[in-house]
Amino acid sequence: MMLVQTMIQSSAIEGNGIFAAEPIKKGQIIWEFVEGFDVEFTNPQIAALAPIGQEYLQRYTYPHPAKKNVRILDGDSGRFMNHADTPNTDFTFASHGIATADIAVGEEITCNYNEFAGEIDF
Repeated sequence: MMLVQTMIQSSAIEGNGIFAAEPIKKGQIIWEFVEGFDVEFTNPQIAALAPIGQEYLQRYTYPHPAKKNVRILDGDSGRFMNHADTPNTDFTFASHGIATADIAVGEEITCNYNEFAGEIDF
């Protein structure tokens, strides 16, 4: 669950992105996993879905950093966070993400997918 106010806008990185709607301070916790709001899916659960559901979860989920064969779906705009090699957040923790720099209103909030998804070829 995002703990800061955000907005979804067109992104220069890809498609839509998540942007700060309030000033965010370096070191501020901006996201935390909230059971029941954010959802964990096992690979067998995903495989049991219709193809359109599988496609949706392939795009908007990411591997759980501590649980093998489990993917997380953010229950809010967090699912629109785009990758950056030099992001303004740190998501190396399974439970939360923090800002690694001050993030201004209107600035895109980014993360490095490799922190929680392993090496990804972009």
